[in-house]
This record gives sequence, C-alpha cells and structure tokens, in this order.
Amino acid sequence: MSDSLWLAFALMLVIEGLLPFISPAGWRQVFERLLAMSGGQIRFVGLSSMVAGALGVLFLWR
Repeated sequence: MSDSLWLAFALMLVIEGLLPFISPAGWRQVFERLLAMSGGQIRFVGLSSMVAGALGVLFLWR
C-alpha cells in the first residue's frame, strides 16, 4: 500500500507540473486570479476539488 501512495503522489506532481511546463503565461494568470480571490472563495475551490477527487476515487474503486 505504501508503494501505491508514493506512486499516486508522484503522479499528482507530474499532473500539477504540466500547466507551468506547457503554458507558463497561463499558469501565471491562474495564480493572479487566485491572489484576487477572498479566503472563502479559495476554500470553496479547495472543497470542490476535494469532493471531485473523492467522487473520482469512489467511481474508480467500484
């Protein structure tokens, strides 16, 4: 199980690195928008991301 967690972590890093590698200007724009958001909006984005990830895991686990 430990190997699976490390593999998942490595895959997450690869996926997160795609946007800055492919489009640095787009990545910069995303973070400029993020800086303009309030704390509540950022929390909502984080919650939405966690829920989407959990639903994806549940769907794939089935």
